[in-house]
Amino acid sequence: MQQLQVSHNGGDEPVTAADLAEARSSVRRTIRGTVPASLVSVGLVQLGAGWGVTSLTGLDGFSLAAVITGVVLVLLMPGTFLITVVATRKSIRQLAQSAARERRLTLEGRQRDFETQLANAFEMASTEAHVLTTVGRALEDVAPNHRIELLLADNSHAHLTREVTSGPSPEGGGCRVESPEGCVAARRGQTQIFGDSTRLDACPHLAGRDYGRCSAVCVPVSIMGRTVGVLHQADPGCDTPDRSTIEKLEVLANQTGGRLGTLRMMGESTLQASTDALTGLPNRRAFESRVTRVHHSGEPYTVVMADLDHFKTLNDTFGHETGDRALRIYAQVLADSVRPGDLICRYGGEEFVLVFPNTNADQIRATCERLRENLAIALNPGTTPTFTVSYGIAAWTAGTTVDELISRADRAMYQAKQHGRNRTMLADPAHEPAPAAPTPS
Repeated sequence: MQQLQVSHNGGDEPVTAADLAEARSSVRRTIRGTVPASLVSVGLVQLGAGWGVTSLTGLDGFSLAAVITGVVLVLLMPGTFLITVVATRKSIRQLAQSAARERRLTLEGRQRDFETQLANAFEMASTEAHVLTTVGRALEDVAPNHRIELLLADNSHAHLTREVTSGPSPEGGGCRVESPEGCVAARRGQTQIFGDSTRLDACPHLAGRDYGRCSAVCVPVSIMGRTVGVLHQADPGCDTPDRSTIEKLEVLANQTGGRLGTLRMMGESTLQASTDALTGLPNRRAFESRVTRVHHSGEPYTVVMADLDHFKTLNDTFGHETGDRALRIYAQVLADSVRPGDLICRYGGEEFVLVFPNTNADQIRATCERLRENLAIALNPGTTPTFTVSYGIAAWTAGTTVDELISRADRAMYQAKQHGRNRTMLADPAHEPAPAAPTPS
């Protein structure tokens, strides 16, 4: 049966067989008995008219009226039937088109409602983990009877990993594509629909599934125009989801990519704003925010100021590139030597500050000696001239502030330099000498 097309918003909406069947049923119920009743009415009128004429003329009235009525009915019947058929077909067409429009408007309303709810949910997702949770919930609503998975690229963009699965047998075998380049939907940047995995032009990754012959829909997920993943649906048999479901999957893929992109840009901006560009360590602004939280926790902590010895001489003798390399080497030594909860920061120039929660000065004195040994090992390959570091330690006491501890540790560090450098000095709050004038590093 040829499908009718209904124009809607610049597109065409097909009139389905179900629309036509419902329209025929409605029209037949409406016109049932109309044609016979019309013919009977015409016959009665003609019979009455003929009877009146013959009564006035004195002719054999009844016979003549019957003949006239019969002739009229014979002449009217084809025309009446033709008019009825044409009118019926037109009514069926109009009713079917109306049903198609109404169905499309209903689907569009549901689609807009889905898009709005999804956008609101993603707006509240503050982390990538929350985004993935939202994707899983959305898939359960959109296609509960279809197995769908979200594959996303890792940081290297070389591998795809399965992040979300939904539908029947979520632990069953899914798509075996390993990278975005290996996915045809990702390469083409548009939705791919495969009705039968046995067709010559079907995706090769559909072959050899545990459940055999299957259909699939693959929707790419993109961030800033770059494909980073795919929503992959595959079910046994050759029945793909309806168009409405596919459109919702496309909306989901689009909004998922948009939210992930926003979060990643925000994360990069935050990281850049809080990280020292040369060493990769937290900068002074980020450190001050974090150490304030440590201080307000009420737990004891120890502050260490570290300063590279003779750094100006190193720069002047070997150049600034060598000086930058020395700073990076020492920053890596710090990162490799401290605990996950410890704070390290490039405080400025060749100065570094370290905060060790739940420790005392004696414990951290040993830590500084270990840092000295680790630095010597890191410099052993000889790619950078040997340098040393002086340390000053200040332990938290009741009533002291963060700034006071940093100042005390800084003065202790300068004492270490005055006593020959490459050593550790402990600030004594009771017998701390007056601050000495700064000396060359």
